[in-house]
Amino acid sequence: MITKGRITSILKATCLDSAITGLQIFRLSKLDLVSEVDFPLPNNLRLGHLAEVVVSGLLKSSTNYEILYENIQLHEDKNTIGEIDFIIEEVDTKQLLHMELAYKFYLYDPTISSDPIHNWIGPNRNDSLIEKLAKVKEKQFPLLYHDSARSQFADINLEEVSQVLCLIASLYIPYEYEASFSSSYEKAIKGYYVNMEQFMSFDHTERSYYLPKKLEWGMDPSKNEGWLKFSDVELIIRSDIEEKQALLCWQKFGDAYLEFYIVWW
Repeated sequence: MITKGRITSILKATCLDSAITGLQIFRLSKLDLVSEVDFPLPNNLRLGHLAEVVVSGLLKSSTNYEILYENIQLHEDKNTIGEIDFIIEEVDTKQLLHMELAYKFYLYDPTISSDPIHNWIGPNRNDSLIEKLAKVKEKQFPLLYHDSARSQFADINLEEVSQVLCLIASLYIPYEYEASFSSSYEKAIKGYYVNMEQFMSFDHTERSYYLPKKLEWGMDPSKNEGWLKFSDVELIIRSDIEEKQALLCWQKFGDAYLEFYIVWW
């Protein structure tokens, strides 16, 4: 994995805004950074944890924010009750922020509800945007005011800490879906999704493919160098779909690049 490309992909990704989340948000674009930010990344983390490492590195590389605490586990009666992602301070104003971070990929299923916020689900249908927002509001943010947090952060006045969400999201809509979305969603839409039947009906002539590993999700397909013929990826795709595992696929056709999910449902 090219670390600089991984860092850039997260830095430039879309953070869902308050119109969607209903919460105060933090955009990584607020960070004052040198033009070329690069630092080593581990290869043995899950994608969500890797995103935390990247954001931590970006905060440490910025000139306008400082990390006071990060990844602080809170305990009650020897049981872990949760974790605070970041407590950061804006250098000039001294404003304190409790920031929760999430790096998510959601697909839009219009059959779920008439309310779009309920229709964004994980590629394998085992999580959703609405569930994530509920967790932040009902569990993660309230942790700051738990007794264990007060003892853990005894050197700061928690009543003066604002709470913000940095929900970095890539959204995908059904292939050839014609309904429109608000601008809040449009900014985050990166591609579409298809089922196996739709994918097989495509013209694969002169197209090249790459099946990114999950740690590569969200990266720029145009930076990829290892492209394969359709015949080289077909069996892998069929196997994943049979095992009910949705997968991300990058396609190259001349100088054009597409990214889409192939789903089993």
